Parts: sequence; C-alpha cells; structure tokens
Amino acid sequence: MTDSTQLIAVLTPLPVLVPLLAAACTLVLGRRPRAQRWITLPALVSVVAISAVLLFLADRDGTTAVQVGGWESPIGITLVVDRLSALMLVVSSIVLLAVMMYAIGQGISDGNDDQPVSIFLPTYLALTAGVCNAFLAGDLFNLYVGFEVLLAASFVLLTIGGSADRVRAGVSYVMVSMVSSIIFLAGIAFAYAATGTLNFADMALRMDEVDSATRNAIFAVLLVGFGIKAAVFPLSAWLPDSYPTAPAPVTAVFAGLLTKVGVYAIMRTHSLIFPQGALDNVLLVSGLLTMLVGIFGAIAQNDIKRLLSFTLVSHIGYMIFGIGLGSVTGLSGSIYYIAHHILVQTTLFLVVGLIERQAGSSSLRRLGGLAAASPVLAVVFLIPALNLGGIPPFSGFIGKVALLQAGAADGSVLAWILVAGGTATSLLTLYVVARVWSKAFWRARADAPEGGLADVSPSALLDQSGRTIAFDQRADVGRMPGPMLAPTVGLVVVGLALTVFAGPLVRISDRAAENLRDRSVYITAVLGDDDGSVDTEQPSREEAPR
Repeated sequence: MTDSTQLIAVLTPLPVLVPLLAAACTLVLGRRPRAQRWITLPALVSVVAISAVLLFLADRDGTTAVQVGGWESPIGITLVVDRLSALMLVVSSIVLLAVMMYAIGQGISDGNDDQPVSIFLPTYLALTAGVCNAFLAGDLFNLYVGFEVLLAASFVLLTIGGSADRVRAGVSYVMVSMVSSIIFLAGIAFAYAATGTLNFADMALRMDEVDSATRNAIFAVLLVGFGIKAAVFPLSAWLPDSYPTAPAPVTAVFAGLLTKVGVYAIMRTHSLIFPQGALDNVLLVSGLLTMLVGIFGAIAQNDIKRLLSFTLVSHIGYMIFGIGLGSVTGLSGSIYYIAHHILVQTTLFLVVGLIERQAGSSSLRRLGGLAAASPVLAVVFLIPALNLGGIPPFSGFIGKVALLQAGAADGSVLAWILVAGGTATSLLTLYVVARVWSKAFWRARADAPEGGLADVSPSALLDQSGRTIAFDQRADVGRMPGPMLAPTVGLVVVGLALTVFAGPLVRISDRAAENLRDRSVYITAVLGDDDGSVDTEQPSREEAPR
C-alpha cells in the first residue's frame, strides 16, 4: 500500500465522522451557544480541507475504495473516492461552511430567542454528515442511509421557529420524502433480489446478466425515488411550496445542495449500474419538461423566494439533459453545471435573506429602490443573477454551452429539441432575473403597488376588508449585518472562481466524465482484478431511436 493510498484510507471516512462527532459535542453543549459555534466552525473548515485534499489525490492517482471495518467488498461497507465524488464533496463543504457562517451571523444579530441554536447546530452538522455519506457511498443501502439522515435533519431545520407555515411545509416535505424513501427502498429490494448484492461495483457486473426488462424496471423504480429528491418533472411540484417558508440559511442549503444529491444518485446509478441507455429518452424528455415547466412557473411568481425555487427546478433539467445524453461531453457538462448551480443558487437565496433584512420583504410588489439604498446588496445580487442567466463569460454560460454542444454532437432529433429548449430556458431565466432587478432594485419604492407595506411586521392589525389599520415596524429593517454579508460575498467570489479557473475545472470534469463512461475504473478499484476474474468491459448501449 503506497503512502497516497494510506492517506486516502485515513481521510475518506472523516467527512462523515467529523460532523457526526461535532454534532454529538454540540448537542451536549446545548446551553452554551458560543462553545457550540467554536466546535461547529472548525469542524466544517476541516471538512473543506479534507475534501480538497481528497480531490487533489483522486485527480492525481485515480479512484480509491476504502473498506470500512475490515470487511472486504462486496460484503462490507465501501466508501469510494473518485473525481466526481471528491468534486461534489469540495463544492458541498464550501457551501455548507458559508451557510453556517451566515446562520451564526444571523443568530448573533437576532439573539437566540427566535432561532433555537442549541438544536440548529447539531442538526446542521448531521445534515453535513448525511450529504458527505451520500457522495462517498459505494453501495445502495449506504446511499439510502445518507438520504435518511438528510430527511431527519432537514425536517428539523425546515420547521425551526414553529410557525404554522413552517410546520405545514415541513409536514408536506416529510410526506413527499417518505414516499420517495419507500420507493427507493423498494428499488433496493428489487435490485438485491435480482443480483444478490447491494455493492455498486458488484451489482454493475451482475446486473448485466439480468433480463433487460427486469433491469429496466429496477432502474425505473430507482429513477422515481431519485427523481422526487432531485425535483425532476413531473415529481417536482412539492419543492416551491416547501422551501420558501424556511429561514434563509435553511432555504439556501436546501435549494443549493439537497436536490443535487438526488441528481448525483441518478448520475452514479445510470453510468455504473444501468449504462445500456434504455431509459435515456425518458431522461431527456423529463429534462426538457423540467426546464420549461420550471421557468414558466418562475415567470408567474411575485415572491423572490418562490421565483428562485422555480428556477431551481428549471435548471435541474440541464443536469438531467447531460445525464440522458450519456456521452463524455454531456456528463462533463452536467458535472460542471452541478458545481456551478450549487454555488450560484445557494448565493441567491442568501441574498434574498439580505434583501428581507434591508427592505423587510421578498415580494416584488413591495420592493423598490434597493440599488440606491444599498449598492453593495445590488452588486451581490447582480453577479450571481447574471451567472444563473448564463451571461458570458460566467460559469453558467460555460456549463450551458458544454451541454448544448453535447446535444448538437449527439445529432438526434430529441437532442436538438433539448438544445432549443435549453436555449429558450436560458433566455427566459435572464428575463426572470432582469425582472427582479428592474422591480426590486431599479424602480423607485414608491412605484411598487404595495411599497408602503414592505416593512410591516407579521403581527400587523387588519380590518375586516384586509386593510392595514395599525402595525409595528420591523426592528431589523434597514440592517444588513456584516457577519451575514461576508459569507454571501465569499460565495460570490467562489462562484466567480468557477469562471476564472474554468479551464482546470472543466478538465477535472472531463476526466470525471471519462471515469463514469469507463466503469471498469470504478469496478477495479472496488473489487480488484488480481485474479483476472473480474470482467470490467462496459456493455454496449441499447440505442433506442430518438
């Protein structure tokens, strides 16, 4: 075993173990918020550093599998570090750290009365462990465990504050997530019945011997389970009603990150276990409808949170587009676009939290004049908004161009329809963010239909006709705390780094996509080929007319 392999073996479990241990410590110190923060921040910083080292080693040395507990694969728990999982760890850990700093800044500014930090920090760390576990999982059941940790933690985070809207949204979210988990568990049962294993690499070999109809049925069940979590149309209706009610940090990490875990699961199982391409047309059509339905929903919204929730759904379609194409170019474009979208979408939801601080509302009917009131806030919104819209030379443009080129290279009728749909979605996204800019930032606040109500507190008194007759001014209106602004600006800078360092990052995405297409790399890393008994040749794709 080389020194590099030993280092990876030591580091690989840490992105899961460090947050779990920190969560236990912060739970014990529930009555000492400052001590909780001093544990949480170093823990998340260490996860960022460990993930960066894993990405460097994975890109230099290739895929490495770590067997937990001394049990050999495919029996034991396997954690796998390759370029895709390491890149997802790095981007996710950066976002999780920034959002935590934002949340801590918000808690310091508000005090701890409205935000039960004693619960928030341990739960957030558990969420971090679940995300990292999902990316490192080398078998279906461990992936399921990661999803369940996410579900338990996200329900607590979604209902923090105990308001009726949050509890209602939390119950809806949990019901949908439970249905998704049940379907996922059924898919695991079907896969195990067909192959006798849950290890990804072992299942990839055995699934080739399963009847094609049975194999496609198993993949379809798993796609439904993952599609709900990823908010892929027609399984995305739950998302716009669930996310906007949560506190700004929770909404940001949910919108930016959690749906991408579902996309990652689709990408991993599609390329490794079901590479024959029988359901690629289903993925392409679903990707197209996700793009269009999401962006049309965004156009109809007047609340920035709901608007961004619909754009989130819409841009999931780009990622599914690349996965459905199945080519190296398409997968590379999807990988790069996932990294881009995690950063940009999270940043925009954090900016919405700052808008609510500055103006007292996130409704476009009540906002106006923000560019004059806070030029810094205007810049912090404008950069990620243009990035989301795909304006060159930002990373959103680079990712979309890569996906459109992959569609053009495919050359099928359906792929060209996706190219047209992706272009239209990009233009409509630009229209949506320009609408937010013109109404919230550029026009005078006096011109807003409800401009005088932006800073009304939720306890405003209304008469029988619904008119406001008395209200208390919100105490936090007009304040944009530095501890909340700093991590938001930091994410803007990291998003710009995706553009500045687009060349190296695209090359990493290309190499990750090549590994996905050549699944022998993954299988050999997990099962080995010393005895020559492992056949790692990728089966030919079952091409269906598009």
